[in-house]
Formats: sequence, structure tokens, C-alpha cells
Amino acid sequence: MIRLCFLASLLLLSLPAVAGTAYQCTDASGKVSFQDKPCQSQQRQQVLQLNDTPAYTPARPETVPAPETDMAPPPPLPPPPIESSLPVLYACVRATDGKTYTSENGDPQPYQVPYGILGAAQLPLSQAYGGPGAAGASAPELNRGRVTPGLIANYYVWVQDQCRPLTRAETCRSLRDAYDDIESKLRRAFKSDQPPLEQREQELRGQLRGC
Repeated sequence: MIRLCFLASLLLLSLPAVAGTAYQCTDASGKVSFQDKPCQSQQRQQVLQLNDTPAYTPARPETVPAPETDMAPPPPLPPPPIESSLPVLYACVRATDGKTYTSENGDPQPYQVPYGILGAAQLPLSQAYGGPGAAGASAPELNRGRVTPGLIANYYVWVQDQCRPLTRAETCRSLRDAYDDIESKLRRAFKSDQPPLEQREQELRGQLRGC
């Protein structure tokens, strides 16, 4: 049976590869033949329809190369730590008494002080009360209406405190001293007086991060 199928396949392949009708003829002895015209009357005939359309072969899916994948990007660097900038502070010397204080203003405004506060020698009474434009008498009640702006200006002078910027170490030391002072005041303050002190405490704490 296998041999018969093989022979039939060979005979079909030997026929012209055109569309049409083929005939499978089987004689009395069982011999099978294929031809393009009807079988003889003594043969058993089987009509075959031939098609010249090539057998359908499913196309292989086109292999698309996988896109080249770059290496995974490195993780982003952590943001740099936020550095609190130190405030610019100045060491100032008070013109009236030579004492030092810390200020955020390095150019304080000039101000008037009595001449005697500066340690200058007092004018003698003869000049203060007896000279031209002077008060005239040491008793205040006798000088009413006679004390003029010009007379006062003669005994007041303009002064200005001198300041210099603190170094970084000096600034940090000043901030720590101010922080300790606020902490001490907070411990002694009433609750109603604490909010502004707490605000200043937070401000100083942030500035000290730069030290």
C-alpha cells in the first residue's frame, strides 16, 4: 500500500504543472496509472482536479533584531547638603566709651554726644557763661530764653562707632554666645514671652549649621 501511494505521487508529479483534470485509472490487475484523458472502458476511473496554485507555505515571521539596550543609567547623585551661610557680623567699638559690641551693620550712623562725655576737659565757667553768646549765668532760671541752638551746638560733637567684619571663627563664637544667651532667657521667660525667643533660637540654630 505504501508503495502504491509512492508511485501515485510520482505519477502526479510527472503530469504537466497546469490546472485541469487528471484521471486515475486502475486495471483489472490493480495496476494504477494517471493520465490527462479519460480511462479505457475496462479500467476503473477516478477523476482528479489539479490546481497550479502553489501550495501555501506560511511565511516565517520576520525576525526583528531586538533594540540594543544601553546600560542602565547610574542612579542620580544625592543632592549636596544645604549649607547655611553665616551672617556677616561686625565688631564695633562705641565712640563714647570704647566698649565693643557685635552688630549686623558695619556702617552705623553718626550721632551727637555731649562734648564732656568724650572725656574732654570741661570749659571754664568764665567761657561757658561769660563769653560772647554764652548763657551769662550758671543759674538755670536766669538763662531762660538765652540758651540758643548755636550755644548747644558748641558743646555737642558728632561721633561714629568704628566697625570691622568678624572672621569666620569669631562669627561662630558670637553666634554660640547669642544662642546660649537665648537658651538662658527661654528657661526664665514666661510662656507668653517665649514665642519671639523661640523664633530667634531657631534662627540661630540654622545659622550655626554653617559653623
